[in-house]
Amino acid sequence: MRIGVGLDLDGSTDQAVERARRLADRGFRSLWSSQIFGPDTLTLLAIIGRELPDVDLGTAVVPVQPRHPSMLAAQARTVQDAIGGRLTLGVGLSHQVIVEGLWGIAFDRPVTYLREYLAALAPMLRGEPVAVHGELVSATATGALGPADVAAPRLVVAALGPKMLALAGTVTDGTVLWMTGRRTIAEHIRPSIDAAAAAAGRARPSVICSLPVVVTDDPDAARAMVNKTFAVYATLPSYHAMLEREGVSDPAGVALIGSHESVVDQLRSLADAGVSEFSGVVVGSADERHASLDAMLDYDGQTNGPASAG
Repeated sequence: MRIGVGLDLDGSTDQAVERARRLADRGFRSLWSSQIFGPDTLTLLAIIGRELPDVDLGTAVVPVQPRHPSMLAAQARTVQDAIGGRLTLGVGLSHQVIVEGLWGIAFDRPVTYLREYLAALAPMLRGEPVAVHGELVSATATGALGPADVAAPRLVVAALGPKMLALAGTVTDGTVLWMTGRRTIAEHIRPSIDAAAAAAGRARPSVICSLPVVVTDDPDAARAMVNKTFAVYATLPSYHAMLEREGVSDPAGVALIGSHESVVDQLRSLADAGVSEFSGVVVGSADERHASLDAMLDYDGQTNGPASAG
């Protein structure tokens, strides 16, 4: 299991670059950032990737509804070219409360929408012609969008339920998870996505797992802090379903919390469950955050080689 870490992009561009540099100097070779309400993630990753030539970068995730697949493909291929082929493009459906409440876009038939979207996006990322005329998504391209000679970035999708995992395994390189625990990965995520990929004749997909991490000598306080910090995720249907499947009631139930040795053991357990790459979201006091980064780097299965499936 490869070890990565979440990169906070809030603030100025210079601040984001400096955070990334500190993590790279510490030994991390894989950084992941979300697209929520802050700066444009892909733009910043292009800048960061030019500054840090030995770090792989990924989005976890870019919501698809506000971006036509041709626009996202052109942007992702441009970033891929700018950073020398080190981009993983993670995409997802976001949540109904955001899509309808903030963007004014219908959230009807989300799986159908994403299936049609990926039918356009995946070949566009490879620079291929596209003619998709679906019920919800239409897209046409006569040739490569963005730079002409660039390898396609790795494409992963936020997939949690059976239909989404089947889609991810059939047409993408894997899934990127949030608020999904070890047992759910071992018993649901990994078997489902592997079966879909095998049926489609594709290589074993990547399972990229992101969870909060707190190395601490006060686990009770850390659990309370994690539940307060990430309280909203327990209210979102897709993540609530994963917590329920795991048999826990709150975000702390899936977070990696405890001593240095305990967190390293929990990382090993995630690897045994079938996780390809772990991206830790470190929270807590400054000392706890530093200790959490140390524990992730001390995980004895870490590799700093190129990201790969499986």
